[in-house]
Amino acid sequence: MAPEVMFLSELRGKTVLTEDGELLGKLDNVEIDTETGEIKHLLVVTEGEAEAAKKGFERDSKGRLKIPFKNMKAIKDVIMIEVGKKGFI
Repeated sequence: MAPEVMFLSELRGKTVLTEDGELLGKLDNVEIDTETGEIKHLLVVTEGEAEAAKKGFERDSKGRLKIPFKNMKAIKDVIMIEVGKKGFI
């Protein structure tokens, strides 16, 4: 069975939650390493003052959270992110 694929256009606007169900925001875009083609970060527009968003995580020049791609754990109706006690793992 071939692996399931998704397109960025399908992901943009999806809700991003922590594993504990805390709302981080909506996926706006991704950051790709142009040399390797590797997806580096999910760029998330925060909604309100989510606790995780206030913990000093790195942001890009547009104020979006830069969530390391390796922290993405699942994509279904929402995108689930793993967050450790001190931020992204």
